[in-house]
Amino acid sequence: MRPGRLFILILLLVGGISIYSQNVKSSSGRFHLNNEPVAESIDTTAPVIILLAPKVIKGQVLKVEVDQLDVVGEVSDNGKIRFVSVNREVLLVNETGVFVTSIKLFAGMNEVRLKAMDDNNNLVAKDITIEYNPPVVTLADKINKESIYYGLLIGINDYRDGDLADLDNPIRDAERFYRTLTRNYTFDKKNITVLKNPKRTEIIRELDLLRDKITPDDNLLIFYAGHGYYDKDSECGYWLPADAALETTAEWFPNSTLVNHLRGIHSKHTLLITDACFAGSIFKTRSVTIPQEVIYERIYEQPSRKAMTSGRMTKVPDNSAFIKYLIQRLDENQRKYMSSEELYSGLKNAVISNSNVLPQYGEIQNVGNEGGDFIFLRKE
Repeated sequence: MRPGRLFILILLLVGGISIYSQNVKSSSGRFHLNNEPVAESIDTTAPVIILLAPKVIKGQVLKVEVDQLDVVGEVSDNGKIRFVSVNREVLLVNETGVFVTSIKLFAGMNEVRLKAMDDNNNLVAKDITIEYNPPVVTLADKINKESIYYGLLIGINDYRDGDLADLDNPIRDAERFYRTLTRNYTFDKKNITVLKNPKRTEIIRELDLLRDKITPDDNLLIFYAGHGYYDKDSECGYWLPADAALETTAEWFPNSTLVNHLRGIHSKHTLLITDACFAGSIFKTRSVTIPQEVIYERIYEQPSRKAMTSGRMTKVPDNSAFIKYLIQRLDENQRKYMSSEELYSGLKNAVISNSNVLPQYGEIQNVGNEGGDFIFLRKE
């Protein structure tokens, strides 16, 4: 080797970059090797996380009204990503660095931490705060979502038996009641049946149909206006359909038959309103005391089977104070909710003051009453 010849060997070590220079010098046939470090480069840069969704303003709390939230982000790094996690759940990352997950939120403040680490153990963490405010679900929301209000309104003016006097107003009363329910309350027209001068079999047929379609979330209102009769010996009340005859009970409609049908109709609430006899052991009257604050959610939750009757035990007069004030109180009401107990309380004194009957209110026995109450839900 020629004197003064300098050889520089560069050694690159992979796994971090280490660069060494080696000077080889010869002046007299002897070689001298010097190892001196020139440079060493190690990756110390952490990955970068970009949150694509939800959109969060730095330093602010994200407020939401849903309990499930999708998190979408993108991670990048000079080297290879070892893992990405959201609240300690390690996620899959696609070839473009995008990751997706869904997180469950609890009412109030929720802390969400995103982490990413590369192969050189460089770690980045990103924290976001999400406040979950559950939407307020009102009783009206619950009813409108889950329940259907059904109605069976019966009015009988014309009787085939000449010994039973025809009436002028029951059909008109049923139609007025229909208009009040469909105009002011959450009764859809398609869910109300109005029977005009029905025979006994027609009443039974409609009750059978209701039994087939009403669910435990639904509510049922039955209204009857027409002649009625109370047999003191048997302690049984009857409605008199259009084909009833005084000389025989063959086509009469016993209150007990109605109760048997109600037992098979598994509604949430059933309310019977009748301007004719409904009495005996099947009907337990009760005093009405309205508390200062009615908790409608509580009384709606428990199933009920209630009845409101004019208290008549014989044939009815054509102009019923009971029907008059029933419809009037419903029309005048401006509150969102009104229980059947409140309705009765509002009409009782007016009926007593303007007629010779004593209205009654109570529970229908042995058909599933659990202490709740029928709620009239007024439309917006």
